Amino acid sequence: MLSPKCWYKKSVFNWLLVPLTWPFNILLNLRKWVWQKLWPNTALPVPVVVVGNISVGGTGKTPFVIELVKQLHQAGFYPGVISRGYGRKSKTVCSITPDSTAAIVGDEPLFIYQQTGCPVVVGAKRYEAAQMLLEQHRDINVIISDDGLQHYALPRDIEIALLHHTIGHGNGLLLPFGPLREPVS
Repeated sequence: MLSPKCWYKKSVFNWLLVPLTWPFNILLNLRKWVWQKLWPNTALPVPVVVVGNISVGGTGKTPFVIELVKQLHQAGFYPGVISRGYGRKSKTVCSITPDSTAAIVGDEPLFIYQQTGCPVVVGAKRYEAAQMLLEQHRDINVIISDDGLQHYALPRDIEIALLHHTIGHGNGLLLPFGPLREPVS
């Protein structure tokens, strides 16, 4: 695999690698089609906002989610957050409580909970996390998914894709030759 340094500059070498990204792009599109056509989930009874990115690396999703929750609260909404809880030890779907630890629920979801006080549920299958969130908190009227643009099993009403403020889409190529998880389009 190429060094990530190559991901953030454009060169003639990058253009030579473009045909090698086509199989990855075909697999991405096939995966998306399969999830959406063969295993569609029922729409959730409240709007779902997915905050994510299409490139690897940090783009400020967690601070954005925290601010979005605060803005929605001020506008009279009662949001709840779902997250995968990347890096956590537990693999079950679970709600975050004041006694939760980062090892069990993940550091970013725990931080969101601590900063906003809104209900947060973590689970690798975000649809299941959303269902648990709605079962436990009947007054929630909007769900925010922290990450999950590529989690096609989760129906969504709005997608917000964040970019890194200085590197944008990098060299514009898909993994493994660039930083993009999916095409910019």
